[in-house]
Amino acid sequence: MTAVPNRQIQLQFQSAYGFVHQDLSAVRCVSDRFLWLGCDETATLERVTIEGDIAADHKHISLTDYLDLPNETDEEVDVEGIAYSDHYLWVVGSHSLKRKKAKLDASDAENIERLARLEQEDNRYLLARIPHVEGELFKICSHPDDPDTTLTAAQLEFKKSGNTLTKLLQDDPHLGAFLKADIPGKDNGFDIEGIAVYPGENIGETRAFIGLRGPVLRGWAILLELQLKADG
Repeated sequence: MTAVPNRQIQLQFQSAYGFVHQDLSAVRCVSDRFLWLGCDETATLERVTIEGDIAADHKHISLTDYLDLPNETDEEVDVEGIAYSDHYLWVVGSHSLKRKKAKLDASDAENIERLARLEQEDNRYLLARIPHVEGELFKICSHPDDPDTTLTAAQLEFKKSGNTLTKLLQDDPHLGAFLKADIPGKDNGFDIEGIAVYPGENIGETRAFIGLRGPVLRGWAILLELQLKADG
């Protein structure tokens, strides 16, 4: 099996946010026109509009304008997946811990101390949806095809040291030990890398498939299937 490029599209970003192209970590095209991008070093989304072979009209969008993040500062979400379903744009963070890197200009003792330091950034534990209509995001709006239906932004509830998902998985026979042991993502710990979303069988329900970068168990990667239902 071989892959052949269909076409190439040049991305054009505002000069003030040109740095985002260095850390792009997620992408989703909506309606063959709007290209949504995630940067794993920010708490933002990037939207460019496709016209021919150029994607321009860049918008730098803060997730805090639509969602309630634990740390509404510059703390990254580490966006690792973007999905789209029925006028909702879905965003998922890595849900992972970080370990400090060793530095070439540091002493052995300093690097050993650095490697012992773990960091938890609460914004990373994000699984959320945001209403999307014609390339624009909203906190709340009417469904464009059904005015009697209201679209609302929503997210999994944040918990101490995680969210509803990580708390639930602490009792999982395959993943629980990794979460309880606080293993960083880069050390084969819990680490989300992608998302796909589909309508559920019942009204108001959604099926989300979460791809994990880790842990990998004896060469087996893990895919989580979630059933999500709006609470209220």
